[in-house]
Amino acid sequence: MFGTFDIRTEEMPSEMRILLNEYPRDNWEAHPGFKEKTRHWLGAHQMFRQLAQITRKETERFLDKSRAAGDFAVQLSYYGDALVRNLRGHHSWEDHSYFPELSAADPRFEAGLEILEKDHEALDVVLNSFAKTANQAIKLVQLDKKQAREVAGNLHSVAETIEAFLQRHLSDEEELAVPIILHHRLRG
Repeated sequence: MFGTFDIRTEEMPSEMRILLNEYPRDNWEAHPGFKEKTRHWLGAHQMFRQLAQITRKETERFLDKSRAAGDFAVQLSYYGDALVRNLRGHHSWEDHSYFPELSAADPRFEAGLEILEKDHEALDVVLNSFAKTANQAIKLVQLDKKQAREVAGNLHSVAETIEAFLQRHLSDEEELAVPIILHHRLRG
C-alpha cells in the first residue's frame, strides 16, 4: 500500500512510550488533567480518520458504479478538500505551536518529535499526490468517465495510503503527547 511513498510503517519505539504505561489510553478522559483543549485535539484527529475513510469509500463507490460520476465529483471535492486543507493546517499548528510546548515541558518528547515531524513531511508528499489525482479525477468526470475511473483507481490507492498512514501516525502522536499533557497538567 505504501509502495510509492516513503512512509514509516513501524510503531514508535517503546522507549518513547514510557509515560503511556503510567497513563494508558483507556484512562485518559477520567484523568483530572484531561482538559477540553486535549479533547478538541483528539477530536480533530478523529475527524481526519473519518475524512480519510469517506474519501476512500466514495472512490470505491464510484469505481464499483454505485455512485454516479457527478455525485462522486461533488463528494470528492468537498471531503477531499476538507481532508487536505485541515490536515495541513493542523500539522502546521502542531509543528509550530503544540509540539514546541510539549518539548519544553518534557525532554522525552524530543525523540518522538523528530519522528512525528518526518511523518508530517512524508504526509505532505502523499497529500500532494492525493490532491493532484483527485483534481484530475474531478475534471475527467466531465470529459471522459472511463478515464475518470482509471484515475479514480490510482486515487483509491492513495486514499488507502492516507487512511492507513493516519491510523498509525495519529495513534503514535496521541500516545506520545497525551501522557505528557496529563503528566505535566498542560493545556488546561
